[in-house]
Amino acid sequence: MINIVLYEPEIPQNTGNIMRTCVATNSKLHLIKPLGFKIDDKTIKRCGVNYIDNCDYQIYENFDDFKEKNPGNYYYFTRYGKKPPTQFNFKDKDVYLIFGKESTGIPKEILKNNLQHCMRLPMTDKVRALNLSNCVAIAVYEVLRQNDYVDLYKTEPFKGEDYLEK
Repeated sequence: MINIVLYEPEIPQNTGNIMRTCVATNSKLHLIKPLGFKIDDKTIKRCGVNYIDNCDYQIYENFDDFKEKNPGNYYYFTRYGKKPPTQFNFKDKDVYLIFGKESTGIPKEILKNNLQHCMRLPMTDKVRALNLSNCVAIAVYEVLRQNDYVDLYKTEPFKGEDYLEK
């Protein structure tokens, strides 16, 4: 199972997009307070379209509350990481992909104790960081790729896999 963890997310549009990605990929979303918005905010609903009602998510009071309730394999996304996601083995295990708040990321105190599980998405020196919801999508699909997209449709389920041939 893929678990997406947002540490103190601030922007409702990002969280709405991430909720949609979670529904599309059978991932669970974990939100760690404080949140920069109300979870019933209409902006989140607009970004998540009609999908967020199907999103499996849980809210936690703080990082300690989250860790206490979710033992597992934690991976931290940070611009200070030294390895790309492709250097980690995500095969056949429950993973927690942890992303920091948009303005400051994951606190250094957390990262310092977990250097072997810190990763970075490679990019040029012209950009400090990518958008949070883009990072989540890239990371989730790397985990899915390593597991051959288990339990996901590999062809279009609504109009049919032969839609283009007709």
